[in-house]
Parts: sequence; C-alpha cells; structure tokens
Amino acid sequence: MSAVGIGIIGVGVISDTYLENLARFPDTEVLIVGDLLRDRAQAQAEKHGVPAFGSADDVLAHPGVDLVVNLTIPAVHIEVSRAAIAAGKHVWTEKPLGLDRAGAAELLREAAAAGLRIGSAPDTLLGPGFQAARRAIESGIIGTPLFAQTAFQTQGPDLWHPNPAFLFAQGAGPLLDMGPYYFSALVSLFGPVSHVSAVGTKARERREIRTGPNAGQTFPVEVPSTVQIVTAFEQGASAQSVLSFDSALERHGVVEIHGTDGSIVIPDPNQFVGRIASVKPLGVLRDGMSIEQEWIEISHEDIEVGRGMGALDMVRAIAEGRPHVASGELGFHVLDTLLSAEESAATGRTVVVESTVGPVSLLPDGFDPFAATL
Repeated sequence: MSAVGIGIIGVGVISDTYLENLARFPDTEVLIVGDLLRDRAQAQAEKHGVPAFGSADDVLAHPGVDLVVNLTIPAVHIEVSRAAIAAGKHVWTEKPLGLDRAGAAELLREAAAAGLRIGSAPDTLLGPGFQAARRAIESGIIGTPLFAQTAFQTQGPDLWHPNPAFLFAQGAGPLLDMGPYYFSALVSLFGPVSHVSAVGTKARERREIRTGPNAGQTFPVEVPSTVQIVTAFEQGASAQSVLSFDSALERHGVVEIHGTDGSIVIPDPNQFVGRIASVKPLGVLRDGMSIEQEWIEISHEDIEVGRGMGALDMVRAIAEGRPHVASGELGFHVLDTLLSAEESAATGRTVVVESTVGPVSLLPDGFDPFAATL
C-alpha cells in the first residue's frame, strides 16, 4: 500500500488545520477538496497544494479517494456522510456525528452493511496529552475513579467568529458545539452514560457580531447559551459539567477526575497536549496543619499533532485490522447523551440515555503519526 487518498468536503474555518496536518502525515494524501462555493474550494486547493477541487459530487466521484473528511455544517453531516458511504468511501466527520438519533443510527447501519468505517471527531482523544492521562489513570494513580468536574466557560464565539450565528442555532450552542470534546473524554474514561439531568439558560435572545464584514449585525439565539449537566455513568461514576457562551470569566478545558486515592487534572479535551498533574489525599488533618497539597506533575510527549489524527488512525486501523479509537459508535453515544441533556434541560426531567458503547481503545504503543507505515 501507499498513502491513502483523502477528499475533503467543506472548506470552512476548520479546514485549514485539517489540510495542514494531513499533508504532514506520510500515510495520508489529500487529493481533492470540495465545497458548495467552487471558488472557495479552489482557493483552499491552491493555498494547500491540493491537486484538484470542485463540488461535493466531484469529491465523491474521485477514483483515488478512499476516505472522505466531512467538514460541512452540522445540519448536513449525516446527509453528506451517507452520500460518501453510498459512493463506497470511508468517512471521518467533524463533530457532532449528526443532529438526530434516527439519522445517525441509520448512517452507522449503512456503513456496516457496506463494510465501511465511520469515524467521528473529536480526535483530541488521540493526542499525547489525553493518551498519557488515560494511561496514568488506568495505572491506578488515583485509585478507582469516582467523579469528575468539567468546565468550559467563555463569552462566546461571537467575540471572534466573523459568522457566528450557526453556533447559536439549533444543533449547536455550547452543548453540541463544545460538548462532544468533554463528553467524548468522559465516556473514554468512565464508560457509557446511564442518565443525565440538565438545566439550560440564555443570557439574551439576540447576539451581535463583533468582527469581520458583518460586525454590528445581530442574530437570534435559538438554543440555551449556558447548560449545566449532572451525568451518571453505567459503572457508577458521575460528573458535573458546565458549558457556557455567557461567562465573563474565561475558563477553558477544566477536567478534574477524583478517585479513591487521589485526584488528577488532565489536558483540555479540545487540545492535543496540556498539563497532567495529580494530588494525593492529606491523610490526617489536625488543628494548625496546612491544607496545601503538593502537585505531582506527569510528563508526556509534546509532539505537534492536531486535527486529522482521527483520519490517520482510521486508515492505519483499516490496514491493521483493528478498531479505530474515535469510532462512529462512540460519536453516536456522545450524540445521544448530549441530545438527552438537551431534552432534560427543556423538560426539567432526568433522561435515560438509551444507547451504550464498548470500551474506547488506546492508541497502539509506539504510534508515530510521522512514520510511513502503509
């Protein structure tokens, strides 16, 4: 074999980092990019040295493409992914897998029937930071994991995005835009979710674009812009999470895991590397004793990887006959969990998550994204 041919559909903001990284991996080669706007596809192809460009149909018809990277807007993720499966291509899709359970489930069934694979972002799970954190937890550094606390708080993407309305529309908001990072990490660590309870609020009904050619224009906020979630996992652990586009205090990537013998902070699930540190219980606390605790820093490889790692793992896993890490089944369970949280926030009731997922694998030892293995 040689480098696997990849076609990208959707060349919005996120496509730059995919194109940059996939070009750096010897096992992948981007052959064509496609978009609804042909001139935008042409511009990205020329910018990144991709040999061909065109429409989504052009990408699906390209004979050298074995895997389609779906970077379209969430509302058409399932439609585009199903078309790729029908064209005989494996699919890596940006998060979320889709916006409705029935469509996402049908997508997985069609892929399985065709003998094709679905992978779903985030692929930060494959980064050296999260991989090292999982190995540390599985080594027993904090004993048995009991509960987690996570937080993503920001003023909102309207602060920097030139066209932020879609991030406040149905199918987005902090829950479905940022939630996949945090809940993919939690499910990887604790296993499948049993049930969720959530509260959602809006700071205001309309937001203003702050930057770009449309600065000053306003748009509607269709979904809760702050969601707080309590999650119960099948194996007995629990988590508290806040996801907010309304916070004056910027706090990104807070993930704390607390166990029977210690606590650990792990990297931002939206990043590939970051701080890992653990702390042990105080033991006996007497009057006058300090409650300051010593953090034990845990080092890990700090290699420059990014979006595209999931597609790389998929093509290698196909060649090696093993499961890929960020699977469609994981993406579906995370989607089901987030939609259940959305329903809980709307109804005020605890919602049982109907789906489940098997254990999420670690990368094989010695996985080197910059080696030619095919």
